[in-house]
Amino acid sequence: MLHRLLTGLLAVMLAACGATAQTPPAANRDLPARVELHPYQTLTLPDQQFLVGNREGAMPTVLAGEFSIAQGAGRLPVVVLMHGSGGVGGNVQYWRRQLNGMGISTFIIDGMTGRGFTGVGSNQASLGRLNFILDIYQALDILAKHPRVDPNRIVLMGFSRGGQGALYASLERFHRMWNRSGAQFAAYIAFYPDCATTYRDDTAVVRRPIRIFHGTPDNYNPVATCKDFVARLREAGADVQLTEYPNAAHGFDNPLGANPPVAAATDQSVRECRIREGDGGVLVNQATSAAFTYRDECVRIGPSVGYDAEATRAATVAVTEFLRSTLRL
Repeated sequence: MLHRLLTGLLAVMLAACGATAQTPPAANRDLPARVELHPYQTLTLPDQQFLVGNREGAMPTVLAGEFSIAQGAGRLPVVVLMHGSGGVGGNVQYWRRQLNGMGISTFIIDGMTGRGFTGVGSNQASLGRLNFILDIYQALDILAKHPRVDPNRIVLMGFSRGGQGALYASLERFHRMWNRSGAQFAAYIAFYPDCATTYRDDTAVVRRPIRIFHGTPDNYNPVATCKDFVARLREAGADVQLTEYPNAAHGFDNPLGANPPVAAATDQSVRECRIREGDGGVLVNQATSAAFTYRDECVRIGPSVGYDAEATRAATVAVTEFLRSTLRL
């Protein structure tokens, strides 16, 4: 009798262990089922050359992308994550975990290492700001052909310099000149981007939703210029929304950031600049009518950067709801 009881108890325990082995606990949903590292070819070129669509003499560059395939079967939705001036940091990894936990794969672009940089915040002129758009389109080309990706459910999300890249990657003009993938992003999400530059035909964006998340006290990339741009986009009929958080400094979604925020002592900011695209793709300082450089008087040093838990929670909820709707999760 005792033998049969013990045998039965052992069988129950083994069955429970087997079920546990087959079904990962909910706490592990943010772990990708598979990670692939994709080296890929892009170009490094000045902004002026990008703006006129000229590849001649551009430097061939090999970058890497980290493709984290979420748990799930078949073709899955993907969010492309484009970092800021400091490279892939805590904010990008935060969103990778959030998105993988939702069953969304992620493709993290490293736009720095392959170019020999760890970051360009203190020397913004060392890398044209529009290079990230080209890097993004090249990543789209990889993903659109991948057997584990639903090519109709790829979203772009960027932060700071990468947020600027994500925002302006929506321009129809740039797609015509540089996007060779044959695919389109399902949506564009930009966190605290720089909107200080007015490009030619920049209100002619693709017919996809654009969402911007920014902070009122941001003195790296002020929200005011983004409000102006959003107003122009809405007037042109774009599906665009800007969400503003009253206490959120630049980089507010980085859990590793300082709280309260601190000055990024050597970082350059164009917060006092107004720049426009002139003839031949030359970027012009509107105050001087001369070609813009990072030696111009309007460039400032030492913007504040730091984490804000409340804004991060609110943005996480907003992005989650937006993606669930947009990607039909």
